[in-house]
Amino acid sequence: MTTDTNTLSYWLNWRFFLCAVFLSTAMVVGALLISKYEGFKRPKSGSSDDSQDSAGSLYEDELWRPCLKEIHPAWLLAYRMLAFAVLFGLILGDAVVVGGRIFLFYTQWTFTLVTLYFGLATSFSIYGCYNSGSSTERTSLDAERGTYVPPTLGGENPDMANTAKSLNSPEDLHERKAAGVGGYAFQIIFQTSAGAVVLTDIVFWFILYPYLLSRGRGLSFFVVTMHSVNAVCLLGETILNDLRYPLFRIGYFVLWTGTFVIFQWILHAFVSMPWPYPFLDLSPPSAPLWYAGVGLMNVPCFGVFALVIKIKQSLLPKLFPQSFQTRDDD
Repeated sequence: MTTDTNTLSYWLNWRFFLCAVFLSTAMVVGALLISKYEGFKRPKSGSSDDSQDSAGSLYEDELWRPCLKEIHPAWLLAYRMLAFAVLFGLILGDAVVVGGRIFLFYTQWTFTLVTLYFGLATSFSIYGCYNSGSSTERTSLDAERGTYVPPTLGGENPDMANTAKSLNSPEDLHERKAAGVGGYAFQIIFQTSAGAVVLTDIVFWFILYPYLLSRGRGLSFFVVTMHSVNAVCLLGETILNDLRYPLFRIGYFVLWTGTFVIFQWILHAFVSMPWPYPFLDLSPPSAPLWYAGVGLMNVPCFGVFALVIKIKQSLLPKLFPQSFQTRDDD
């Protein structure tokens, strides 16, 4: 029996009040984390030390650079293009076959966000490949024109010494361009997608799938791919890219999840319809426990990809000591 969700009695009760308090508290905490740590701070006194960066700092080259020097940015571009094509094809096919109602589900929200991420990633990689190619061409052209000064042994020419000093000064070697607003948005989407993908797949395979299996319901092709392919694509991206993963950005993930819940509340307050997920139903006495339980899962789900990056930062420098170029995020 389906309970009418567009009646006052459904909403004016202690169950909804507790769920609303929990959700609003989580979103306020997330917003406070963002307001405290978000933004880029340049190194103090022109220092080149990356430790002077703020927790949320981001450089432009990190958007398209692989984590290993031996991997050309074009390979990361190819991976991102392939992932975008696969994800876009799947979400488009799901929308055509099932209809627009798929976007009532958190799964499709997340899948669309991941698809958007790879679309932006492809654009940044194209930009990075073009710029790195132009830089290489300029270096070669300087060498051909004689403006390039190679190092010499025991050279006494003061002009050459000054030129070499200028070329190898810490300020020049470490001068990097800070990412713009688009770059920060890109990194935020990456981290939000990472947490949301883990949450989506864990909830589906460990909560919803047993529920469906007990009722003899099978899984369609799109249901399986919606809860697997995006995670695989994002995992490969995480291993290859050079993006940082500051932990305070869990705030965006919390706001993303909270926005979906509020959207569902508003929709069901006006239209009586089944909930997309059984644990969103506010009528049973256990509703606050379900909301709290699934909400608290945001923390370990966000931490999964943080752990993957920590493992990458621990293993790759040992396996490729001369090639690994990602810095540790503290």
